[in-house]
Amino acid sequence: MHIKGDYAELVVEGRLDVRSAADARTALHHAVDSGCGDLVLDLTELDSWDATGLGVIMGAHRRAGRVNRRLVLRGVPHRMQRLLVATRLHRILAIEGGIAAETLPRV
Repeated sequence: MHIKGDYAELVVEGRLDVRSAADARTALHHAVDSGCGDLVLDLTELDSWDATGLGVIMGAHRRAGRVNRRLVLRGVPHRMQRLLVATRLHRILAIEGGIAAETLPRV
């Protein structure tokens, strides 16, 4: 996993999982604490995430809220959108462009 960017926008590449969680958490917390306004997390180049990686994102979301910032996810890969819908986290997280209609459960 590789994270590049600054306090306003971060790009995550590779896998966000249990092995990379500590580094990702440190980078996200530093970015949240260092800026103001929206923090965009670009996930376009993210290959995969596991529950730990998703937990890191949720932790950053909560931390951003505590300092009056908003974590915004950009470019969430389709297969990861499905997980956000299944866990109903798409209702909590700010997702640029929203979640594609075809990922929503059919009624």
